[in-house]
Amino acid sequence: MVRRDINGSGNVLLGYGASPTYSFSQPVHLMITKRISTEQILANLKAKVDSRTPIMIASAGSGLVAKLLESCGTDCVNTFSGARLRANGMGTMAMMWPILDSNRQTLDYTREDIMPAMQGKAFVCACLNANDPLKDMRMVLQECKDMGVMSVSNIGPSISYVDHDSEIYKVMTSAGITLQNEIDMLRLAREEMGMVTIGLGFTLEDSIAVCEQAKPHIFCYHAGTTKGGLKGYDKGLTIEQTAEQTEHAYDECRKVHPDVILVAHGAAMETPKDAQFMLDNTSGHGFWTGSSTERIPIERAVTAAASEFAGLRFSD
Repeated sequence: MVRRDINGSGNVLLGYGASPTYSFSQPVHLMITKRISTEQILANLKAKVDSRTPIMIASAGSGLVAKLLESCGTDCVNTFSGARLRANGMGTMAMMWPILDSNRQTLDYTREDIMPAMQGKAFVCACLNANDPLKDMRMVLQECKDMGVMSVSNIGPSISYVDHDSEIYKVMTSAGITLQNEIDMLRLAREEMGMVTIGLGFTLEDSIAVCEQAKPHIFCYHAGTTKGGLKGYDKGLTIEQTAEQTEHAYDECRKVHPDVILVAHGAAMETPKDAQFMLDNTSGHGFWTGSSTERIPIERAVTAAASEFAGLRFSD
């Protein structure tokens, strides 16, 4: 029978005895994540806007990435099915296929991997699938709040991803998978649940609808899947075109929601230099990184380190 003791240094000792024995010679400290209230989140965001300091939102598919993002000064760490799939070597768009319960995956890894890794400096935003026909979104939002997540977005996944002129879009919307469900979820989160909301749209039409009807605290115009790395898709936009398209969306969104905080994401915004270009050439308040601060740097760092190790040879 294995016997386990904890000595004065806190180390676990394994041995053999008649029965399991647990001896604690010093207090055991519980891992308790500091929670950030909606009021504090909004105050922090306002301070950033007022001081003209860029707001940074970043996706994390693992606790390690979340910890590193927070330590570098990220304001918001968001979690969603696509980020989790990226962390496992798949493409973000795998979340669009009926291969898993996207909301359950997001909630589970947020609770088990992300929240324990956080120190309470950055707030966590859960990106949810508001078109889940098997769940009451009020219950999903309450589960988020229960674990200390006070912010949600509609990108987990969003119907806005799908080409609106395609046959599949027409089939999906006729089946009840609509942007309106996402808008309703964002409104419920903000108006009834007291949560910070981050709206997102891929098209100008969807962007205006989300801002006008949901009135999210933050809105992200998604210019397209981030290029670069092993799984990136290059939409073909230059950084200049990405900025121009994003700024046009900003202008239209402000007309229906003047107080919204605006952030940019995707397409040609791959590097810090690209993000700086977006800050200098749009009127937004910051940016949202996904693959740029997760998938791509991990691919590069691991490939470089592993290649160097794999290239070692015995000395003669």
